[in-house]
Amino acid sequence: MLKPLLDRAVVKMVKREETTKSGLILSSEAQEKPQIAEVIAVGPGKVVDGKLEEMYIKKGDKVVINKYAGTEIKYDGEELIIIKQDDILAIVE
Repeated sequence: MLKPLLDRAVVKMVKREETTKSGLILSSEAQEKPQIAEVIAVGPGKVVDGKLEEMYIKKGDKVVINKYAGTEIKYDGEELIIIKQDDILAIVE
């Protein structure tokens, strides 16, 4: 298991299929890169002015991430992204 450091999180992009108006199914590879990901793990946060600034996301959250943010890695056969908390734009509820 990956354990991110400081204010980083490990996320996995949510794959989806989309149907066009004419009924064609587009695979995730044929679409624009999705920006919704599931949080797999989070770091403890970072120290700012001597105080720990905790993470505001948690494992299992669905989040919207900055389109080109993070570092893509392959771990245990899965494609994951290590991303800083600042590159997470919103939590999907």
